[in-house]
Amino acid sequence: MSAIYKLPLVLDPQPEGGFTVTCPLLPELITEGDTVEQALENVSDALAAVIEAYQDLDKPIPPVLQYTGVNAPLWIETAVTVP
Repeated sequence: MSAIYKLPLVLDPQPEGGFTVTCPLLPELITEGDTVEQALENVSDALAAVIEAYQDLDKPIPPVLQYTGVNAPLWIETAVTVP
């Protein structure tokens, strides 16, 4: 079963196109994508890599990674394009 975590993300548009995604509370999390959708999809893999790195180093998972549980409500802010 997948875990669901709540964390803030910053999507930074790049001059050459695409977006870089970082997390102000988890500086190890960095990913990118050509579109907003792709960048957000890549966050899951980046977060999994960060968690795995913490486990490999026997470091505790940072408390900023708030596990919300499977059926817990989430607050999500997103950009919406209106045609």
